[in-house]
Amino acid sequence: MSEKLVIKNIGLMLSGKIEQPIYDADTIIAVDGKITDWGREKNLDCDSATTTVDAKGITLAPGLIDSHVHPVVGDYTPRQQQLHWIDSTLHGGVTTMISAGEVHMPGRPNDPIGTVAMAIAAQRWYDNFRPSGVKVHAGAPLLQTGLEEHHFKQMAEGGVRLIGEVGLGTVKDGKTAHEMVGWARKYGMQSTIHTGGPSIPGSGLIDADMVLETGTDVVGHINGGHSALPDDQIICLCENCKAALEIVHNGNERAALLTLNTARELDKLDQVILGTDGPAGSGVQPLGILRMIAMLSSLGNVPAEIAFCMGNGNTSRQRKLDTGLIETGMCADFVLMDQAQHAPGKSILESVQLGNLPGIGMTVIDGRITSQRSRNTPPATRLPEIV
Repeated sequence: MSEKLVIKNIGLMLSGKIEQPIYDADTIIAVDGKITDWGREKNLDCDSATTTVDAKGITLAPGLIDSHVHPVVGDYTPRQQQLHWIDSTLHGGVTTMISAGEVHMPGRPNDPIGTVAMAIAAQRWYDNFRPSGVKVHAGAPLLQTGLEEHHFKQMAEGGVRLIGEVGLGTVKDGKTAHEMVGWARKYGMQSTIHTGGPSIPGSGLIDADMVLETGTDVVGHINGGHSALPDDQIICLCENCKAALEIVHNGNERAALLTLNTARELDKLDQVILGTDGPAGSGVQPLGILRMIAMLSSLGNVPAEIAFCMGNGNTSRQRKLDTGLIETGMCADFVLMDQAQHAPGKSILESVQLGNLPGIGMTVIDGRITSQRSRNTPPATRLPEIV
């Protein structure tokens, strides 16, 4: 029997599409975990729903996507000795995470055979186990000396679709990295590069020249993780990269705003995507993507509905995902939220643009409710109800 989800009485529907961030709709329908229709309730077939949610006039958006995490195994991170960090992030509205490398695994291998084995294993264990329902795209090997083209072919055949941060492995030069990134791309794997100063012992400076020479698909934490490049190098990357420009919570806030302003001047806001770069030395940020949206909107003078697109739809398109946009056939991954109680602003969008976080009332992944009132955000003014 098909599962049909109907969410009605939506006050504001955000699409994830930067070219049309707001839809004229109050209802959305999903069947068997995929979006099938949305619009005005009177024009839609809402009968025979297996689950109906009354949104009570609050906002629905595609689930947020964290483009840059460092998972290890399950819902545990040894970097901060913390359990259930992924579940906490779900309560921050994030329904999908993308690994930039399982760098914090104790005893992580650096030899080719070990690197291949761990990449396939990491892809498998997060494919088999989704903490609290969150989709974790993992198995992101680091580039190591000795890797050859056949290793990338083997990893791709094993289900690996990502390359972790270039520069965190033993390959440190642009020429070798460029060759390996080319092999990865040949077999359908997307790559990210570490940008800026060293983050952990064993990593090093990656400057604009190496980023451009390597030619990855994502300029990882262009605002540094933690230390950013000089302003002229950030501007150079914005001007010359067709890749995704990733801004992270664990980076330099001033450099984040410089990236945002430069991308706007270049008409490249659609390339801006968001991550947390956690767990890391600065900890876990369950509300990191929401905080980035509020920061960029308030200090970067970006309409909140556009800033939200950087946290879902932009990432979906740059990362070639099946979630993060309100489109027919996309995964029914949603976050329902409202203006926080007593927060200034006449609406949720105005409140976010004033720098305030919204209150999250529900998350949905693949058409199934995965959390209700958030234990981490400020309390929402209104909450959706399961009818």
